[in-house]
Amino acid sequence: MRGLVVDYVGVLDGSEEDVKRWRTLLAAAKANGVATAILSNDNGGPGAEHIREWEYRGDVDAVILSGEIGAEKPERFAFQAAADALELPLNDCVMVDDSILNVRAAVDFGMVGMLYTVFDRTSIEVQAIFDIEGEF
Repeated sequence: MRGLVVDYVGVLDGSEEDVKRWRTLLAAAKANGVATAILSNDNGGPGAEHIREWEYRGDVDAVILSGEIGAEKPERFAFQAAADALELPLNDCVMVDDSILNVRAAVDFGMVGMLYTVFDRTSIEVQAIFDIEGEF
């Protein structure tokens, strides 16, 4: 696996502490050669600047917003757009989402899917898949 794609709403928009921990985990993933992206069903436009900030700050390599690509999760095109932004095949990417429907669709399209419920559990799974060490 060389790509990590993370949903925004329900995953990255949590408590201030969780956001800080996500930023640290994403930085460790990137330092380990993992390409990172946010894939959100957000409409895009000016109201999505808070999501785009993750890319502007370098927390992720790309931000893909459904309203700007014309497809929403769980459509294949949405997942494919994220993989394409990372220049990776779908089957080389992990999708972290809080919706079981989106996780299931990601798996059906060849990705590894992780259902997000709490940061600690997801962090352990991400660390195991991408061989990342540390406390997050």
